[in-house]
Amino acid sequence: MKSFDSAAAAQARARQDSLTKPPGSLGRLEDLAVFMAGWQGRARPRLDHAQALVFAGNHGVVAQGVNPFPAAVTGLMVRNFDAGGAAINQLCRVAGADLTAIPLDLDRPTADFTQGPAMTRPEVEEAMHIGANAVNPQADVLILGEMGIGNSTVAAALAASVWGGGAADWVGPGTGATGDILANKLRAVDAGLARHRPTTAAETLMAFGGREQAAICGAVMAARHQGIPVILDGFICTAAAAVLTRDDPDALVHCLIGHQSAEPGHRRLIACLDKQPVLSLDLRLGEGSGAAIALMILRAAVACHDGMATFAEAGIG
Repeated sequence: MKSFDSAAAAQARARQDSLTKPPGSLGRLEDLAVFMAGWQGRARPRLDHAQALVFAGNHGVVAQGVNPFPAAVTGLMVRNFDAGGAAINQLCRVAGADLTAIPLDLDRPTADFTQGPAMTRPEVEEAMHIGANAVNPQADVLILGEMGIGNSTVAAALAASVWGGGAADWVGPGTGATGDILANKLRAVDAGLARHRPTTAAETLMAFGGREQAAICGAVMAARHQGIPVILDGFICTAAAAVLTRDDPDALVHCLIGHQSAEPGHRRLIACLDKQPVLSLDLRLGEGSGAAIALMILRAAVACHDGMATFAEAGIG
């Protein structure tokens, strides 16, 4: 497993302090450049190849009436990704990221976690394996996103299981749940929390699902082993990755949170992880959309870091 290269980061920080600007004047752009330098192991990081993966899955908990849309929408959106018609397609094109959408057994939803475990251990392991194998070892940065009707319910259950609290602390509207649908969502999460008491990452994914969440975990772990920095998307993606902290508190040290979503549980989850999102634009789409926009900021940080002249080069001072 590769670790953060403190020497490369120190060299990057020294370069930042020598560029033609007051020290610290580029704010978080400077910190992002140093973060990338440390994980790429080079004082002048590159973003020649950005990979974006969007995992899609279906969930048995939709039987509890937790979502205003039918599960069939998941497959239809995957087709839209493949046809280039979704928001994430446009954002990846502008941000310069190679996008792949990966459906995981959409015709075989996970089980309803209010009635029993959502997944078996082999199902969790298979999904994690798919996620890990999807990561390109040549990528300079990895963007992760998801699609799945009902998966904000799963995310709330995962977050509550890992960090404590009940449904009211973590459940939000997701794709637009209000009234009875929102009430169903709250009841489903509390029922799942009452039924399941997992203590490890694998047990948590088995209890609540889903396949796309497990695939995100697999991709995050593979990226860590290969030293590839990761940009997580919003609440659902972050909640999935955060499950890994049950086994290793430092599991997400190579991850940035691309944005703070409008889903209310995300702010609380970000605080639990002690991270600072790159952006806050009131997004709540998913698909990796906020992470793709954050990539544009990351590109700006790397471009300034690499392209600016030092005071010596500019003959200043």
